[in-house]
Amino acid sequence: MRKIRQSQKLRNVRYDVRGPILVEAQRLEAEGHKILKLNIGNPAPFGFEAPEAIVADMVHNLPDAQGYSDSRGIYSARTAVAQYYQSRGLKETAVEDVFIGNGVSEMISMVLQAFVDDGNEILVPSPDYPLWTGAVSLSGGTPVHYRCDEENGWMPDLEDIESKITENTHGLVIINPNNPTGAVYSKEMVAQLVDIARRHDLVVFADEIYEKILFEDAVHHHAAEAAGSDVLCLTFSGLSKAYRVCGYRAGWVMISGPKEIAEDFLEGLTTLSNMRMCANVPAQHAIQTALGGYQSINELIVPGGRFYEQAMLADRLLNEIPGVTSVRPRGALYCFPRLDPEMYPIEDDEQFVIELLRAKKILVTHGTGFNWFEPDHFRLVTLPDVDVLEEAIGRIAEFLAARF
Repeated sequence: MRKIRQSQKLRNVRYDVRGPILVEAQRLEAEGHKILKLNIGNPAPFGFEAPEAIVADMVHNLPDAQGYSDSRGIYSARTAVAQYYQSRGLKETAVEDVFIGNGVSEMISMVLQAFVDDGNEILVPSPDYPLWTGAVSLSGGTPVHYRCDEENGWMPDLEDIESKITENTHGLVIINPNNPTGAVYSKEMVAQLVDIARRHDLVVFADEIYEKILFEDAVHHHAAEAAGSDVLCLTFSGLSKAYRVCGYRAGWVMISGPKEIAEDFLEGLTTLSNMRMCANVPAQHAIQTALGGYQSINELIVPGGRFYEQAMLADRLLNEIPGVTSVRPRGALYCFPRLDPEMYPIEDDEQFVIELLRAKKILVTHGTGFNWFEPDHFRLVTLPDVDVLEEAIGRIAEFLAARF
Protein backbone atom coordinates (compact mmCIF):
# COMPACT_ATOMS: atom_id res chain seq x y z
CA MET A 1 0.00 0.00 0.00
CA ARG A 2 1.09 3.57 -0.66
CA LYS A 3 2.51 5.26 2.42
CA ILE A 4 0.63 8.29 3.66
CA ARG A 5 3.12 11.07 4.27
CA GLN A 6 2.94 14.52 5.75
CA SER A 7 2.56 17.48 3.43
CA GLN A 8 5.73 18.84 1.87
CA LYS A 9 4.66 22.21 3.25
CA LEU A 10 5.83 20.89 6.64
CA ARG A 11 9.34 20.00 5.54
CA ASN A 12 10.89 23.12 7.14
CA VAL A 13 8.46 23.44 10.03
CA ARG A 14 9.59 22.70 13.59
CA TYR A 15 8.22 23.51 17.01
CA ASP A 16 10.77 22.06 19.39
CA VAL A 17 9.18 23.55 22.51
CA ARG A 18 6.77 20.62 22.17
CA GLY A 19 8.99 18.36 20.11
CA PRO A 20 11.03 15.20 20.79
CA ILE A 21 12.04 16.32 24.28
CA LEU A 22 8.40 16.50 25.35
CA VAL A 23 7.79 13.05 23.87
CA GLU A 24 10.65 11.73 25.99
CA ALA A 25 9.25 13.50 29.05
CA GLN A 26 5.88 11.86 28.48
CA ARG A 27 7.57 8.46 28.18
CA LEU A 28 9.32 9.00 31.51
CA GLU A 29 6.07 10.12 33.12
CA ALA A 30 4.39 6.95 31.89
CA GLU A 31 7.11 5.02 33.72
CA GLY A 32 6.17 6.84 36.93
CA HIS A 33 8.78 9.61 37.03
CA LYS A 34 7.81 13.12 38.12
CA ILE A 35 9.03 15.65 35.55
CA LEU A 36 9.45 19.35 36.29
CA LYS A 37 8.39 21.00 33.04
CA LEU A 38 10.29 24.22 32.50
CA ASN A 39 9.82 24.20 28.73
CA ILE A 40 6.56 26.12 28.26
CA GLY A 41 5.42 29.47 29.65
CA ASN A 42 2.15 28.13 31.03
CA PRO A 43 1.35 29.85 34.37
CA ALA A 44 -1.56 27.63 35.51
CA PRO A 45 0.46 24.52 36.55
CA PHE A 46 2.60 26.75 38.82
CA GLY A 47 -0.27 28.14 40.89
CA PHE A 48 -1.11 31.26 38.90
CA GLU A 49 -4.85 31.58 38.57
CA ALA A 50 -7.02 33.81 36.40
CA PRO A 51 -8.35 36.96 38.07
CA GLU A 52 -11.77 36.22 39.57
CA ALA A 53 -13.45 39.03 37.64
CA ILE A 54 -12.41 37.48 34.31
CA VAL A 55 -13.77 34.06 35.24
CA ALA A 56 -17.00 35.58 36.57
CA ASP A 57 -17.57 37.59 33.42
CA MET A 58 -17.04 34.56 31.21
CA VAL A 59 -19.49 32.53 33.28
CA HIS A 60 -22.03 35.36 33.25
CA ASN A 61 -21.91 35.59 29.44
CA LEU A 62 -21.97 31.85 28.69
CA PRO A 63 -25.72 31.84 27.86
CA ASP A 64 -25.05 34.46 25.17
CA ALA A 65 -21.93 32.74 23.81
CA GLN A 66 -23.46 29.63 22.26
CA GLY A 67 -23.53 30.80 18.66
CA TYR A 68 -20.93 32.05 16.22
CA SER A 69 -19.86 35.66 16.63
CA ASP A 70 -18.69 38.13 14.01
CA SER A 71 -15.63 36.45 12.51
CA ARG A 72 -13.50 39.44 13.50
CA GLY A 73 -14.67 39.22 17.13
CA ILE A 74 -17.49 40.49 19.31
CA TYR A 75 -17.91 44.25 19.30
CA SER A 76 -17.23 44.78 23.02
CA ALA A 77 -13.91 42.91 22.83
CA ARG A 78 -12.73 44.74 19.72
CA THR A 79 -13.77 48.05 21.23
CA ALA A 80 -11.85 47.30 24.43
CA VAL A 81 -8.71 46.48 22.43
CA ALA A 82 -9.05 49.62 20.31
CA GLN A 83 -9.54 51.77 23.40
CA TYR A 84 -6.53 50.16 25.06
CA TYR A 85 -4.25 51.21 22.20
CA GLN A 86 -5.85 54.66 22.12
CA SER A 87 -4.91 55.02 25.78
CA ARG A 88 -1.35 54.04 24.90
CA GLY A 89 -1.00 56.95 22.47
CA LEU A 90 -2.27 55.29 19.30
CA LYS A 91 -5.26 57.59 19.08
CA GLU A 92 -6.23 56.65 15.51
CA THR A 93 -6.96 53.02 16.43
CA ALA A 94 -10.52 52.03 15.51
CA VAL A 95 -12.67 48.97 16.13
CA GLU A 96 -12.28 48.05 12.45
CA ASP A 97 -8.52 47.72 12.98
CA VAL A 98 -8.88 44.80 15.42
CA PHE A 99 -9.24 41.07 14.74
CA ILE A 100 -9.79 38.69 17.67
CA GLY A 101 -8.31 35.20 17.50
CA ASN A 102 -7.78 32.00 19.45
CA GLY A 103 -4.65 33.36 21.02
CA VAL A 104 -1.78 35.18 19.33
CA SER A 105 -0.61 31.91 17.80
CA GLU A 106 -3.66 31.66 15.55
CA MET A 107 -3.41 35.29 14.51
CA ILE A 108 0.26 34.91 13.56
CA SER A 109 -0.56 31.97 11.30
CA MET A 110 -3.60 33.68 9.75
CA VAL A 111 -1.77 36.94 9.09
CA LEU A 112 1.18 35.22 7.46
CA GLN A 113 -1.07 33.03 5.30
CA ALA A 114 -2.82 36.17 4.10
CA PHE A 115 0.45 38.04 3.50
CA VAL A 116 3.19 35.69 2.33
CA ASP A 117 3.65 34.44 -1.23
CA ASP A 118 5.98 31.60 -2.19
CA GLY A 119 9.56 32.84 -2.06
CA ASN A 120 8.87 35.94 0.05
CA GLU A 121 11.44 36.49 2.77
CA ILE A 122 10.49 37.55 6.29
CA LEU A 123 13.13 38.78 8.74
CA VAL A 124 12.80 36.91 12.05
CA PRO A 125 14.98 37.43 15.15
CA SER A 126 17.38 34.77 16.33
CA PRO A 127 16.67 33.52 18.89
CA ASP A 128 12.93 33.68 18.19
CA TYR A 129 9.62 32.31 19.34
CA PRO A 130 9.71 29.36 16.91
CA LEU A 131 6.10 29.71 15.76
CA TRP A 132 7.21 32.70 13.69
CA THR A 133 9.77 30.65 11.77
CA GLY A 134 7.41 27.72 11.34
CA ALA A 135 4.45 29.84 10.24
CA VAL A 136 6.53 31.73 7.66
CA SER A 137 7.69 28.42 6.20
CA LEU A 138 4.21 26.90 6.26
CA SER A 139 2.91 29.95 4.39
CA GLY A 140 5.41 29.32 1.59
CA GLY A 141 7.87 32.00 2.61
CA THR A 142 11.49 31.90 3.71
CA PRO A 143 12.38 32.93 7.28
CA VAL A 144 15.65 34.85 7.33
CA HIS A 145 17.08 35.07 10.83
CA TYR A 146 18.79 38.20 12.05
CA ARG A 147 21.09 37.97 15.03
CA CYS A 148 20.35 39.44 18.44
CA ASP A 149 23.51 40.41 20.30
CA GLU A 150 23.92 38.70 23.66
CA GLU A 151 26.80 40.98 24.62
CA ASN A 152 24.50 43.96 24.08
CA GLY A 153 21.63 42.72 26.26
CA TRP A 154 20.18 40.67 23.41
CA MET A 155 19.42 43.78 21.35
CA PRO A 156 18.85 43.21 17.62
CA ASP A 157 21.96 43.65 15.47
CA LEU A 158 20.86 46.43 13.12
CA GLU A 159 23.76 45.93 10.72
CA ASP A 160 22.98 42.23 10.47
CA ILE A 161 19.35 43.05 9.64
CA GLU A 162 20.39 45.49 6.91
CA SER A 163 22.81 42.97 5.42
CA LYS A 164 20.08 40.36 5.03
CA ILE A 165 17.52 42.48 3.19
CA THR A 166 17.00 41.52 -0.46
CA GLU A 167 14.48 42.36 -3.16
CA ASN A 168 12.42 39.43 -1.83
CA THR A 169 12.22 40.77 1.74
CA HIS A 170 8.68 41.77 2.63
CA GLY A 171 8.39 41.87 6.43
CA LEU A 172 10.25 42.38 9.70
CA VAL A 173 9.28 40.54 12.89
CA ILE A 174 9.94 42.29 16.22
CA ILE A 175 9.43 40.28 19.44
CA ASN A 176 9.40 42.75 22.33
CA PRO A 177 9.54 41.93 25.23
CA ASN A 178 11.47 39.04 23.84
CA ASN A 179 10.82 35.35 24.19
CA PRO A 180 13.20 33.58 24.87
CA THR A 181 15.79 36.15 26.00
CA GLY A 182 13.78 38.43 28.30
CA ALA A 183 15.12 41.53 26.51
CA VAL A 184 13.01 44.69 26.45
CA TYR A 185 13.90 47.12 23.68
CA SER A 186 14.51 50.82 24.28
CA LYS A 187 12.46 53.47 22.51
CA GLU A 188 15.48 54.21 20.35
CA MET A 189 15.92 50.57 19.37
CA VAL A 190 12.25 50.21 18.42
CA ALA A 191 12.49 53.40 16.35
CA GLN A 192 15.60 52.14 14.57
CA LEU A 193 13.98 48.81 13.76
CA VAL A 194 10.90 50.51 12.38
CA ASP A 195 13.08 52.92 10.39
CA ILE A 196 14.67 49.94 8.63
CA ALA A 197 11.18 48.81 7.67
CA ARG A 198 10.35 52.35 6.52
CA ARG A 199 13.41 52.66 4.30
CA HIS A 200 13.00 49.22 2.75
CA ASP A 201 9.19 49.26 2.41
CA LEU A 202 8.64 46.36 4.82
CA VAL A 203 5.61 45.45 6.90
CA VAL A 204 6.30 45.27 10.66
CA PHE A 205 4.95 42.33 12.65
CA ALA A 206 5.19 43.27 16.34
CA ASP A 207 4.76 40.38 18.80
CA GLU A 208 4.04 42.15 22.10
CA ILE A 209 2.28 39.44 24.13
CA TYR A 210 4.58 40.10 27.13
CA GLU A 211 4.14 43.89 27.07
CA LYS A 212 2.83 44.03 30.67
CA ILE A 213 5.51 41.75 32.17
CA LEU A 214 8.36 44.18 32.80
CA PHE A 215 10.96 44.29 35.56
CA GLU A 216 12.73 47.12 37.34
CA ASP A 217 13.02 50.20 35.08
CA ALA A 218 12.08 48.48 31.82
CA VAL A 219 9.49 50.32 29.71
CA HIS A 220 7.64 48.83 26.78
CA HIS A 221 7.34 50.87 23.59
CA HIS A 222 4.81 49.89 20.92
CA ALA A 223 6.29 49.45 17.47
CA ALA A 224 3.04 50.88 16.09
CA GLU A 225 3.81 54.21 17.73
CA ALA A 226 7.17 54.43 15.96
CA ALA A 227 5.59 53.20 12.72
CA GLY A 228 3.16 56.10 12.69
CA SER A 229 1.09 56.66 9.58
CA ASP A 230 3.62 55.56 6.95
CA VAL A 231 4.64 52.00 7.98
CA LEU A 232 2.07 49.22 8.06
CA CYS A 233 2.35 47.59 11.47
CA LEU A 234 0.50 44.56 12.80
CA THR A 235 0.59 44.39 16.60
CA PHE A 236 -0.09 41.04 18.29
CA SER A 237 -1.09 40.68 21.94
CA GLY A 238 -3.58 38.93 24.19
CA LEU A 239 -4.58 37.75 27.64
CA SER A 240 -2.57 34.53 27.99
CA LYS A 241 0.45 35.75 29.92
CA ALA A 242 -0.42 38.98 31.74
CA TYR A 243 -3.82 37.66 32.81
CA ARG A 244 -2.72 34.01 33.30
CA VAL A 245 -5.41 32.51 31.03
CA CYS A 246 -3.41 30.61 28.40
CA GLY A 247 -6.15 28.01 28.01
CA TYR A 248 -8.87 30.55 27.29
CA ARG A 249 -7.21 31.39 23.94
CA ALA A 250 -7.96 35.10 23.71
CA GLY A 251 -5.62 37.15 21.54
CA TRP A 252 -5.74 39.78 18.83
CA VAL A 253 -3.98 41.62 16.07
CA MET A 254 -4.29 45.38 15.62
CA ILE A 255 -3.50 46.96 12.26
CA SER A 256 -2.07 50.47 12.08
CA GLY A 257 -0.37 52.69 9.54
CA PRO A 258 -1.28 53.25 5.87
CA LYS A 259 -4.19 50.81 5.67
CA GLU A 260 -5.29 52.32 2.36
CA ILE A 261 -2.35 50.62 0.61
CA ALA A 262 -3.15 47.30 2.31
CA GLU A 263 -6.81 46.90 1.36
CA ASP A 264 -6.17 43.78 -0.72
CA PHE A 265 -4.15 42.13 2.06
CA LEU A 266 -6.77 43.00 4.67
CA GLU A 267 -9.48 41.56 2.43
CA GLY A 268 -7.49 38.33 2.40
CA LEU A 269 -7.15 38.39 6.18
CA THR A 270 -10.91 38.88 6.47
CA THR A 271 -11.48 35.90 4.17
CA LEU A 272 -9.31 33.66 6.37
CA SER A 273 -11.07 35.00 9.45
CA ASN A 274 -14.42 34.13 7.90
CA MET A 275 -13.24 30.63 6.98
CA ARG A 276 -12.51 29.72 10.58
CA MET A 277 -15.99 31.12 11.53
CA CYS A 278 -14.93 32.93 14.71
CA ALA A 279 -12.69 32.82 17.74
CA ASN A 280 -13.70 31.16 21.01
CA VAL A 281 -16.72 33.28 21.98
CA PRO A 282 -16.75 32.77 25.79
CA ALA A 283 -13.13 33.93 26.06
CA GLN A 284 -13.89 37.01 23.98
CA HIS A 285 -16.17 38.18 26.78
CA ALA A 286 -13.14 38.21 29.08
CA ILE A 287 -11.24 40.79 27.04
CA GLN A 288 -13.20 43.89 28.04
CA THR A 289 -13.09 42.93 31.72
CA ALA A 290 -9.38 42.17 31.57
CA LEU A 291 -8.27 45.33 29.84
CA GLY A 292 -10.61 47.63 31.72
CA GLY A 293 -10.37 46.12 35.17
CA TYR A 294 -7.86 45.91 38.00
CA GLN A 295 -4.40 45.05 36.64
CA SER A 296 -3.28 42.35 39.06
CA ILE A 297 -0.18 41.75 36.94
CA ASN A 298 1.35 44.85 38.53
CA GLU A 299 1.61 43.03 41.86
CA LEU A 300 3.59 40.20 40.30
CA ILE A 301 6.28 42.19 38.49
CA VAL A 302 7.60 44.36 41.36
CA PRO A 303 10.03 43.34 44.13
CA GLY A 304 8.18 40.86 46.33
CA GLY A 305 5.98 39.72 43.44
CA ARG A 306 6.38 36.15 42.20
CA PHE A 307 7.23 36.93 38.57
CA TYR A 308 9.95 39.35 39.65
CA GLU A 309 11.45 37.34 42.49
CA GLN A 310 11.55 34.12 40.51
CA ALA A 311 13.14 35.73 37.44
CA MET A 312 15.83 37.44 39.53
CA LEU A 313 16.54 34.27 41.51
CA ALA A 314 16.83 32.14 38.38
CA ASP A 315 19.19 34.65 36.80
CA ARG A 316 21.39 34.76 39.92
CA LEU A 317 21.53 31.00 40.39
CA LEU A 318 22.32 30.34 36.74
CA ASN A 319 25.18 32.84 36.79
CA GLU A 320 26.61 31.13 39.88
CA ILE A 321 27.13 27.89 37.93
CA PRO A 322 30.72 27.74 36.60
CA GLY A 323 30.80 28.34 32.87
CA VAL A 324 27.18 29.50 32.68
CA THR A 325 26.21 33.10 31.92
CA SER A 326 22.72 34.54 31.76
CA VAL A 327 21.71 38.03 30.68
CA ARG A 328 19.37 39.42 33.32
CA PRO A 329 15.80 39.34 31.98
CA ARG A 330 14.07 42.71 31.74
CA GLY A 331 10.69 41.16 31.07
CA ALA A 332 8.74 38.04 30.00
CA LEU A 333 9.00 34.69 31.83
CA TYR A 334 12.31 33.15 30.78
CA CYS A 335 16.07 33.00 31.09
CA PHE A 336 18.22 32.05 28.10
CA PRO A 337 21.60 31.08 29.59
CA ARG A 338 24.77 30.35 27.67
CA LEU A 339 27.01 27.36 28.31
CA ASP A 340 30.68 28.16 27.74
CA PRO A 341 31.64 25.97 24.73
CA GLU A 342 35.15 25.43 26.06
CA MET A 343 33.86 24.14 29.38
CA TYR A 344 30.81 22.40 27.93
CA PRO A 345 31.64 21.25 24.37
CA ILE A 346 28.08 20.45 23.26
CA GLU A 347 27.60 19.42 19.64
CA ASP A 348 23.89 18.51 19.79
CA ASP A 349 21.97 20.66 22.26
CA GLU A 350 18.73 18.74 21.77
CA GLN A 351 20.51 15.57 22.86
CA PHE A 352 22.00 17.53 25.76
CA VAL A 353 18.58 18.52 27.14
CA ILE A 354 17.29 14.96 26.65
CA GLU A 355 20.23 13.67 28.72
CA LEU A 356 19.46 16.31 31.37
CA LEU A 357 15.83 15.20 31.36
CA ARG A 358 16.70 11.54 31.82
CA ALA A 359 19.27 12.20 34.52
CA LYS A 360 17.58 14.95 36.55
CA LYS A 361 13.92 14.89 35.45
CA ILE A 362 14.11 18.57 34.44
CA LEU A 363 12.57 19.56 31.11
CA VAL A 364 14.02 22.65 29.41
CA THR A 365 14.25 23.61 25.74
CA HIS A 366 17.48 23.68 23.73
CA GLY A 367 18.61 26.96 22.20
CA THR A 368 18.60 25.81 18.58
CA GLY A 369 14.91 25.06 19.11
CA PHE A 370 14.55 28.86 19.10
CA ASN A 371 16.57 29.09 15.88
CA TRP A 372 19.71 30.24 17.68
CA PHE A 373 22.80 29.70 15.57
CA GLU A 374 25.00 27.69 17.98
CA PRO A 375 24.28 24.71 20.30
CA ASP A 376 25.31 26.59 23.44
CA HIS A 377 22.07 27.88 25.03
CA PHE A 378 18.88 26.62 26.59
CA ARG A 379 15.68 28.29 27.73
CA LEU A 380 14.39 27.92 31.26
CA VAL A 381 10.91 29.02 32.35
CA THR A 382 10.94 31.07 35.57
CA LEU A 383 7.36 30.29 36.67
CA PRO A 384 8.00 27.82 39.55
CA ASP A 385 8.18 29.29 43.04
CA VAL A 386 11.59 30.03 44.49
CA ASP A 387 12.03 26.73 46.33
CA VAL A 388 11.32 24.71 43.19
CA LEU A 389 13.60 26.92 41.09
CA GLU A 390 16.44 26.49 43.57
CA GLU A 391 16.02 22.72 43.42
CA ALA A 392 15.76 22.67 39.61
CA ILE A 393 18.77 24.87 38.93
CA GLY A 394 20.70 22.94 41.55
CA ARG A 395 20.01 19.75 39.63
CA ILE A 396 21.16 21.41 36.40
CA ALA A 397 24.41 22.42 38.12
CA GLU A 398 24.91 18.85 39.37
CA PHE A 399 24.32 17.47 35.90
CA LEU A 400 26.83 19.82 34.30
CA ALA A 401 29.46 19.02 36.92
CA ALA A 402 28.99 15.28 36.44
CA ARG A 403 28.55 15.26 32.65
CA PHE A 404 31.56 17.42 31.72
